[in-house]
Amino acid sequence: MSQLKAWLTLAFTVTFVTSPAFTSPFSGFTRDQLPIPQVDPPVQPAGYAFSIWGLIYGWLLVSAVYGVWARRTDASWDRVRTPLIASLALGTPWLAIANRSPIGATVLLFAMAATAVVALLRTPTSDRWWLQTPVAIYTGWLTAASFVSLGSTAAGYGVLTGGLGWAFLGIAMALGVAVLVQRRVPRAPGYGGAVIWALVGIMVANGSAPLGVTLLAGAGVMVLGSLLAAQRRQMA
Repeated sequence: MSQLKAWLTLAFTVTFVTSPAFTSPFSGFTRDQLPIPQVDPPVQPAGYAFSIWGLIYGWLLVSAVYGVWARRTDASWDRVRTPLIASLALGTPWLAIANRSPIGATVLLFAMAATAVVALLRTPTSDRWWLQTPVAIYTGWLTAASFVSLGSTAAGYGVLTGGLGWAFLGIAMALGVAVLVQRRVPRAPGYGGAVIWALVGIMVANGSAPLGVTLLAGAGVMVLGSLLAAQRRQMA
């Protein structure tokens, strides 16, 4: 069974990594996908921030190949593989769904993030660079992306408040989840680092208009940065 899981992890990593080649590019929900169009919503990071997917795709693929080559029957890797396979399997059709259904894409993102968090919590302290770090970065970005999608979709349907209100709510909720997860995995700074990357992207996208969103995202960077620094000192 361990060997099968190793091969399944590689197979679903490949389908996940190659899925963009088989669907239309996605750069946010279009005007016609939501009753209230959300064009450049304030909760969304600047475009350059999405380049992190190149790092995520590449590192997950290297990890999966290494797992098949050197850790096929490793019990500590096996505990990570089941939820990671689930997350990657859910993520494979995500782009295709996002181009059709904001609600479906948002629900799927949260499912991907939840299973990725389980995988991260199960990562061993050994093989940090081969397994823990790529899973951490992947999970951190999914955490941020889930609340970006929630904010855009909820504002697009006029739930509770508009785009600006959901920017504040989305950042606050993402930060709350990120702090809880990071406290559980102090040896995986890549998780908090990926969330910080997203928050900086939000700051760049918003600038001084609206300034409040930028300040909240900046406060989030400081909170997570301080937590990561404290965890590093404790492990030194």
